[in-house]
Amino acid sequence: MTAETTAAGDADKAAAQTMQQLIPEFDRMRQRYPQEALPSLVLPCLRRIQEARGHVADSDIAELSAYLSVPRLQIEEVLGHYTQFRRAPVGRWHVQVCHNLSCSMRGAEGVLEHLCRKLELQPGQHSADGRFSLSTVECLGSCGTAPVLMLNEAYHENLSPATLDALIEGLPK
Repeated sequence: MTAETTAAGDADKAAAQTMQQLIPEFDRMRQRYPQEALPSLVLPCLRRIQEARGHVADSDIAELSAYLSVPRLQIEEVLGHYTQFRRAPVGRWHVQVCHNLSCSMRGAEGVLEHLCRKLELQPGQHSADGRFSLSTVECLGSCGTAPVLMLNEAYHENLSPATLDALIEGLPK
């Protein structure tokens, strides 16, 4: 057995445990929906899976598909459409920089470049210690206060190099 096979098996076990822990909560949600509306549970169930695990694993998708009796493709489509869902683990501090037109016109590229230098990361990377991950997103819906980023679930707006430095340096180790 290789290290990769062992890691995949461990991930599957963790996913099964996560789903088993969430099933009672999903059952309570399910009682509020008529049978024909069960596909509408995909979004809140995915949200809870991500809250519990930090991301949505492939095995979570398979288990949720079976639980809700919806095609796997339907769950994949939701995951692909909503950028807040993560398919892989992220750092303790997940930094998402908006890079749409409004943010770009107000300095998003400079924000991203500053963060890349400060964190020694490129978008899509994680720090070796697991403390940070950095990504770009298309829109955070805060155009009037651009440039903006999300740090985990919190918005930080009207960013400058000084505010970025203060933000990063103020985070617990």
